[in-house]
Amino acid sequence: MSTSKLDRESPDKISRILSLYTKLRDGRCIHAAEEAACHNVTIRSIQRDIKDIQEFLQYRQDEELEPLAYTVVYDRRQKGYVLKNIEAVTFSNSEILAICKILLDSRAFTKPEMTAMLDKLVTNCVAAENQDIIRELIKNEAFHYIEPHHKTVFIDKLWTIGQAIKNHQCIEITYKRSKDKKFVTRKLQPAAIMFSEYYFYLTAFIDDKDLQQHFDVINDSFPTIYRVDRIASLTVLPETFRVLYADRFQEGEFRKRVQFMYGGRLKRIRFIYTGPDVEAILDRLPTAIIEKKDGKAYTISAEVFGDGINMWLRSQGKNIQLLNE
Repeated sequence: MSTSKLDRESPDKISRILSLYTKLRDGRCIHAAEEAACHNVTIRSIQRDIKDIQEFLQYRQDEELEPLAYTVVYDRRQKGYVLKNIEAVTFSNSEILAICKILLDSRAFTKPEMTAMLDKLVTNCVAAENQDIIRELIKNEAFHYIEPHHKTVFIDKLWTIGQAIKNHQCIEITYKRSKDKKFVTRKLQPAAIMFSEYYFYLTAFIDDKDLQQHFDVINDSFPTIYRVDRIASLTVLPETFRVLYADRFQEGEFRKRVQFMYGGRLKRIRFIYTGPDVEAILDRLPTAIIEKKDGKAYTISAEVFGDGINMWLRSQGKNIQLLNE
């Protein structure tokens, strides 16, 4: 709302708008019904006041009268209006460039999918005058992008699985196993979607007691891992399952301890590292702890799931001496 418009408003409305604006600047949430009752006006009047405040903030931004750009938005979680820093809720050019580079390096999608995603990111999140610069910086890498060999379009499955996880619904999948290329059917309780080393994975608990008897770990409290691109068919079932808060699966903690997305028993490994960059080891193994440093030799321990860690240990050659498991 411009200052000239403010001059024409009644004293009551001006006082009401200033009250709302002060609350917003103080970080409070404005609930239209409560404010309407407080000021003895209609909810529509409060909504018009909010619109006037939005116009005023836009005017301040256009005239460059504010060091930071703000707007009023409706927060669905709080069910009210809050003041937001526009710069905090939009991506900077540097952030979009970083996201594009990470996407390209992931090699997670087919080339048409990747091209479309990059174009949407740049078109919708970068100011028009900077779009050509971003496109130029990613052009060569995008042109030489190598899509995964499976060439499978699966992105819609991620959303379907995500909804099943949120609603605690069982799913049934037809899955192509890697060891013998045979298709198997599984009824699952989906727990999480994860990404690692070019692929998206579904972590889920098998909802079949007879099948579980053939597992290496009977009554395993940790999920089985499935590559999403190998899921040939996916059906969300009406059947639901209960998840107690105390027993909920925490993918963040699981991800720290799993290497190359191989499941298995939880175990602790210890080794001596004599390579050039111990930080790379700590980044690769988030649960790693340096127990002792002796010159250039580091004694390190870490908690991991399964045997996937063995692949990585072998790849380090003479830089790692395994002490025990």
